[in-house]
Amino acid sequence: MKALFFLPAFVALLAMTACGSSASSSDASGTPPQSMIPDAKPDDGKGIGEIKEVTLNDPLKPDMVDKGQAIYDMKCAACHKLTDQRVVGPGFKGVTERRKPEWIMNMITNVDVMLEQDPTAQALLEECLTRMPNQNLSIGDARDVLEFFYANDGKTVGQK
Repeated sequence: MKALFFLPAFVALLAMTACGSSASSSDASGTPPQSMIPDAKPDDGKGIGEIKEVTLNDPLKPDMVDKGQAIYDMKCAACHKLTDQRVVGPGFKGVTERRKPEWIMNMITNVDVMLEQDPTAQALLEECLTRMPNQNLSIGDARDVLEFFYANDGKTVGQK
């Protein structure tokens, strides 16, 4: 009966030895084992999405500001004020000073992934308790909205 009790432990030890497992944390070359899970990329403040680089206009282009304001009025104004007042979502005053332009555009165009994976977007969701809906804006529309946000934050708009 005792032999049956020790048999599974002996078989497990034999299997570990036969498979090359050892108490050491490195292989025969002396290299420690590597994780199969990729390292998380450091947060660069640009968010997650297609937008990797934005070239800002100086001065701002009036036609883009106008288009951005029209989009804001139609799709954003119900939940976001142009002041720092939070309604459903945070107010937009100073957003261009708090966030990189790439982050703003990725939040506009890739909201679902941003809310699932971006730490800043997740913190805003915890604060506001309401998930931002996907407004299905194109990259061009998001760029116009960004231009409008810069105008709202006091950046100079050029001549028409």
